[in-house]
Amino acid sequence: MIARLGSALCRVFEKTAPDPFVIAIALTLLTMLLALTLGYEGAEGVSSKAGAMIDSWRGPKGLWAFLGFGMQMSLILVTGHALAESRPIKSVIHALSSIPNRAPSAAALVSVGAILAGLLNWGLGLIVGALLAREMARALRAKGIRAHGALLAAAGYTGLLVWHGGMSGSSPLVMSNARDMARVLPAELIEQHSITPVPLSDTLFSPMNLFVCLGLLVIVPITFMLLTPKHDDEIVPMPMSDDPEPEPIARATTFPEWIDRSPIVVWALALLLVGAFVRFATIDGFMTLGPNEVNVAMLALGLVFHGSIRSYLNAAEDGAKGCAGIILQFPLYAGIMGIAVSSGLVDDFSTWISSFANETTAPLFTFCSAAVVNLFVPSGGGQWGIQGPIALQTGAESGVAPAKMIMSVAYGDQLTNMLQPFWALPLLAITKVKAREIVGYTCVVMVVAMIWMGIALLVF
Repeated sequence: MIARLGSALCRVFEKTAPDPFVIAIALTLLTMLLALTLGYEGAEGVSSKAGAMIDSWRGPKGLWAFLGFGMQMSLILVTGHALAESRPIKSVIHALSSIPNRAPSAAALVSVGAILAGLLNWGLGLIVGALLAREMARALRAKGIRAHGALLAAAGYTGLLVWHGGMSGSSPLVMSNARDMARVLPAELIEQHSITPVPLSDTLFSPMNLFVCLGLLVIVPITFMLLTPKHDDEIVPMPMSDDPEPEPIARATTFPEWIDRSPIVVWALALLLVGAFVRFATIDGFMTLGPNEVNVAMLALGLVFHGSIRSYLNAAEDGAKGCAGIILQFPLYAGIMGIAVSSGLVDDFSTWISSFANETTAPLFTFCSAAVVNLFVPSGGGQWGIQGPIALQTGAESGVAPAKMIMSVAYGDQLTNMLQPFWALPLLAITKVKAREIVGYTCVVMVVAMIWMGIALLVF
């Protein structure tokens, strides 16, 4: 039944959902239409509104407002991917894949590995989950154990179910310090509601987020154990191919080649990065870590694990292929935010939600709306740029602390990744499983996670 549900859902998405870049363009046009019809109160005539709208779209607070933020998100993906491709991480994956002797426990272990890696870095979680799913399928096949490939691949995708509550979560990291906060939120909103940085102790390390993350670390693997097919005719093994081993790096014959391959150079840079990270934590405090500091830590760890500049660059170049969506879509998201703020749409939408929301329901409404927005804007950073101002203003008017509104957006964003195939593309390429084959399983997991996150927003 679950496989049939997955196929049906995928057919719907295949027939109705365009490319995410097309969706970003459509949202831009929709925002412009709403601004012309509902916004810019006091402006005389359509031409006056149109001029103000174009100025806010093309201005410094519009299209190009997220250039720095987009670079931070790209580096999170690249450094996470490069770390996952290092020899020590691959050795851990190989060791884990040899443990299970039954298909249900194998699916559960893949999910545990993906979730733990996803809490550290979403790029790391995505690649580790994919590699672990593939190696688990190979190990089980060698033991003569039949395992459903789509289930293992779905389990490998669950790092994206927890990432926004982890150490690479865009919203909490951006809001932890004034520098990054000012790059994303409009100055008018910060001044109007006296918004100040929110330390990570109130978001990522809050009792509510620990409750959510630790709970999902237990509930999601159990769900995958229960989802494991019991009949042989329901099991489709993961497609396998003997991937060629990467060519060994040739021995250096010139001084430049020696520099590229020397561990001395790697350790020199890594020690400088570690020193910068420690200096920041000592002066500003660990709870104010932002995307820059997370990227410094991931870069240092990746360099040490690879052991040479050449090895790291090869892995980073492979990871950079996944940044196209971020690079092209973030300017459009920034333009949407610029229009929504300057036209008054943010104020109007926040006032409308506040009219029927209260301290209890505002986080739930924000959580549900964020889950829907993520289907159309599959980027946590881009979504925070659009929805963050609305969420914080709604919270201010409903009496909800900024930290809870931040995490409400974060939970909604990560929840519907289980239906959004945009970030699954690297995993699907590694496991050679099709999106329609995993979406039924991830949909069930999404419903379970939604209930758990909803409970957390009500209790805390």
